[in-house]
Amino acid sequence: MISLNSIIFNGMDATKIDVQVQISNGLGKPDFKIIGLADRAVKESAERVVNVLAALGLQLPNKRLTVNLSPADVEKTGAHFDLPILCGILCAFDILPQEKLSQYIIIGEVGLNGTIAKTNAVLAASVWGGKNGFGVICPGDQGGEARLGGNAKVLAPFHVLELINHFNGKCPLSVPDVPTSVQSPDSSVDMSEVHGQSAAKRALEIAAAGGHAMLMIGPPGSGKTMLASRLPTIMPEMTTDEILETSIIYSIAGGLDSKALMSRRPFRSVHHTSSPVALAGGGSDARPGEISLAHNGVLFLDELPEFNRATLEILRQPMESGKIMISRARRNATYPAQFQLIAAMNPCPCGHLGNAALSCSRAPRCAEAYQNKISGPLLDRIDLHVDVDPVNPWEMKQNDASPRESSATIRARVVAARNRQIARQGYVNARLDGADLEKHAKMSDEMTDFLNTAAEKMGMSARGYNRIKRIARTIADLRGGEDINMSDLTEALSYRPISRGKYGVK
Repeated sequence: MISLNSIIFNGMDATKIDVQVQISNGLGKPDFKIIGLADRAVKESAERVVNVLAALGLQLPNKRLTVNLSPADVEKTGAHFDLPILCGILCAFDILPQEKLSQYIIIGEVGLNGTIAKTNAVLAASVWGGKNGFGVICPGDQGGEARLGGNAKVLAPFHVLELINHFNGKCPLSVPDVPTSVQSPDSSVDMSEVHGQSAAKRALEIAAAGGHAMLMIGPPGSGKTMLASRLPTIMPEMTTDEILETSIIYSIAGGLDSKALMSRRPFRSVHHTSSPVALAGGGSDARPGEISLAHNGVLFLDELPEFNRATLEILRQPMESGKIMISRARRNATYPAQFQLIAAMNPCPCGHLGNAALSCSRAPRCAEAYQNKISGPLLDRIDLHVDVDPVNPWEMKQNDASPRESSATIRARVVAARNRQIARQGYVNARLDGADLEKHAKMSDEMTDFLNTAAEKMGMSARGYNRIKRIARTIADLRGGEDINMSDLTEALSYRPISRGKYGVK
């Protein structure tokens, strides 16, 4: 019996799959069967492999050929089992050496003519293989991706014949080079392009510094989307661990550039017609959704009340835990989901509540119904609530003498504040909780009494109370303060209004 190695991922957790090939006496004709819990794509591997063997001038013997994918209770999905199944059969025919191939994790889809096509999770497989003492055999177009995982034992053939010639010593494959290209910073947008909106820009800086969620409420054309799209330009660069973890998620989802890791913070702008599965992830192979694709970056939801309410409620658990579990009948997958939520909305369906010249006759009743589409528990998890007023036409002058701050200038302050947080507690202020919150967000008795009085009058929840302290801690970090002062606290309270902003119905 021949036994080779492949792999499958349930979330970020991998399961090594043993591809076992056995030839036994049959009924005088070829009988090829794949057994083990598998989807249609895996079952169809039998037909593809038979055609590849024919293209190589080989024919199945008049015996029973059984391929077992073990462990049997783990569902196998995807066409990347084509190559390990084919390699196992070639080992059974003594064309490839089992002892050498058993040192590799083998993944790759095989075309009918023997070409090896691209597949998902190559980077993830390479990282897992390197940690567990395995090399990787993967499609030729993804050899660089496999090398990005730090695994030096990589073979990347474009055709099955290249793999056969390599192990037969006729034409050895060289180890692919590590790609030197990196994702260039996004220089197409900059905060200096935003006219006016000093209050919103200040709130965005606080959000970037502490990793806080933020909701912007304002009429159409006030610059909400423009502000949100520039948040990544003022956020700190990703650490090495963040780059690798984010790249692995994109590798599993099939969205990774094979020539560079995800070194730029993700910005995922989700349309309001997206389904719960698109946001959370799922499907037969439990792929990551937008929540996980925004890990270590920004998840932007424009026109927030237009989203299906059931879709929005998915955000509640990952916003608290930083991860999301996808449960299906035959598998459970857990993905990291430490995203920064930035949401935007109009105050009412027409968007012009408060403007006597433009608002509709149904105001303010329509605004109450519109804003109530968003549940209270979700709103309570959003730290910063900011009113974005229309831009004054006089502020749109291109030759304005007062210079507007660039993203680089703001980023320098954000990085300094983040560094203080990492040095103090090891993570951003948005995740402060329990004893750490009490320890690092200390306030005087006067400030505590002030906050208690404000929380009572505003009907603030315990969660909202703690979020005020986190925001105040971030504001103190931005000014370089060791402790929170009254000015920090009052500014933090201004982002937690009694109603949903001045556009809300009192």
